[in-house]
Amino acid sequence: MSEAPRRFYDLQMSSPSTSKNDATDQNFDYMFKLLIIGNSAVGKTSFLFRYADDSFTSAFVSTVGIDFKVKTVQRNNKRVKLQIWDTAGQERYRTITTAYYRGAMGFILMYDITNEDSFNAVQDWATQIKTYSWDSAQVMLVANKADMENERVVSTERGEELARQLGFDFFETSAKENLNVSASFDRLVDVICDKMAESLEESAQAASTGTQNLHDVGQSENKPPCSC
Repeated sequence: MSEAPRRFYDLQMSSPSTSKNDATDQNFDYMFKLLIIGNSAVGKTSFLFRYADDSFTSAFVSTVGIDFKVKTVQRNNKRVKLQIWDTAGQERYRTITTAYYRGAMGFILMYDITNEDSFNAVQDWATQIKTYSWDSAQVMLVANKADMENERVVSTERGEELARQLGFDFFETSAKENLNVSASFDRLVDVICDKMAESLEESAQAASTGTQNLHDVGQSENKPPCSC
């Protein structure tokens, strides 16, 4: 088996849970570790709570270090257990949060449409993903707070163009209005599942080709020397 699919399987069974129901639920096919990253105050925690608990609060409480929630979803006839890590955006926590990039299979990279600095920081966050995570990690670029249209400073077109340049899928979302929150996670999980299926198929083909090549070598060794 090639390294990529083996790492997929290694990651499926890692780490604890926070939700009581999900923590005790062992009836799943895969476990994916996902990270939500981006500048402070872009709405990462609210986004996670909306997705995991379908709840929202307008009160801002800065995440200290890192926290996570667990949610089990049904995708492509498989039960997928998601371990979703909410990271602090402040620079002083960067060393702590980047340590969690290792083994992450997917990232929600978030900026705030009302905050130019958070948009300008996306490239730096993308570089960190490339530096600290593994090559097959999938990324969704998420523009949050789409409900605050009157305060928008980053246009949809600029977000789409940046996502295109980085090779990421793009969603504009609102944790407050529950706009595209589930859709962005669903897309991320689907892409990871597709990538995993491709890796397993490539591994199977490689194994089959290797077996065939060994068979051919054995056949050639048993042939009499050429008499020409």
